[in-house]
Amino acid sequence: MIKRIDAQLAQQIVDTVKDVCGQNINFIEPSGMILASTDKKRIDTFHEIGQKAAMTRTAIEVGADDDFSGTQKGINVPIRYNQELLAVIGITGIPDEVRKFAYLAERITTLLIREKELGSLSRNQADKKQFIIDSLIRKETVNHDYLMECLTSFHIDIKSQKRMFLIQVNPRYNPTNLSFIEQKIEQLFEKLHLSLYTFHYPNEYLVVMEACSLEMFSPSFKKFAANHSELLQIGIGKTCSIYQLADSYHSARIALTSLTDKNENYALFDDLTLEIVLSNINENNREEFQRKTIQNLSADDIALLRTYFDENMSLAATSTRLFLHKNTVQYKLNHIYEKCGFNPRSFQDAVLLYLAIKM
Repeated sequence: MIKRIDAQLAQQIVDTVKDVCGQNINFIEPSGMILASTDKKRIDTFHEIGQKAAMTRTAIEVGADDDFSGTQKGINVPIRYNQELLAVIGITGIPDEVRKFAYLAERITTLLIREKELGSLSRNQADKKQFIIDSLIRKETVNHDYLMECLTSFHIDIKSQKRMFLIQVNPRYNPTNLSFIEQKIEQLFEKLHLSLYTFHYPNEYLVVMEACSLEMFSPSFKKFAANHSELLQIGIGKTCSIYQLADSYHSARIALTSLTDKNENYALFDDLTLEIVLSNINENNREEFQRKTIQNLSADDIALLRTYFDENMSLAATSTRLFLHKNTVQYKLNHIYEKCGFNPRSFQDAVLLYLAIKM
């Protein structure tokens, strides 16, 4: 709860009130010092009537003939928030003319303070969520008591099984439009009551969900992925306890890396097989294997092989899908054999080509 206003918020308040009433406005601390003002030369000066209004907790008007230290004619209104006196708002002008703005100034000030308070609460909540998720996926339990306090504050059941759910925004997506997809993602979380999530710069959302909810939520996840197929990918990790979320996070990343086909953007770790093995191959070995198998093939050759393998190495099915004559497909496969030395029609060679493409 806000108990003292900083200079930045105080200046925002006086500027906003002035926009409404057109008069110079002072934000006066209970001590009588002017913290913010639309008349810059009055900042950090003493306002005697402002101090008196704070002490008596009553509005005080100053007429043209009154003479008080640092005071001009106008009206000075104490501002309370949650029963606490925070400051005095001084509106400069003839009292009969500016009196009507006193209540409005009080309401504007209260609304801006409340907005600031809610913003701070929201940021605090977001910080706690990030702390929880980062601590669990990095296996950092330096402050276990605070972790438990945060989990309790979000009503997280530490005994139930969890899954990590990752949404990765396409890095080629125009960053100026990022707020659009962020809004869509957060609407999905709200719809499914997924409260424990955080954003990892530059393009990834991490969500902790109840494992038992997957069957119920899966249609919504798949629909969301399909509706934004060019913008994002979704990977869901394996089931584990909350203290093993690092394993679920790692498996969700494997699910994401399995999405090599541009037409796919949703993957569940439980559905993966070969991808689990391939994920453990280091980059140097991966590149060496590809160099020995498919380096000499063109993008069109690779695309043909993908379709050929998708159709279970059937010439007829491949030709139908690609609108090519069966003999043309046969000719292209033979040409691939000549270029790389591996025959797609041979099972053992096909396995090697398939693995290279999956990598």
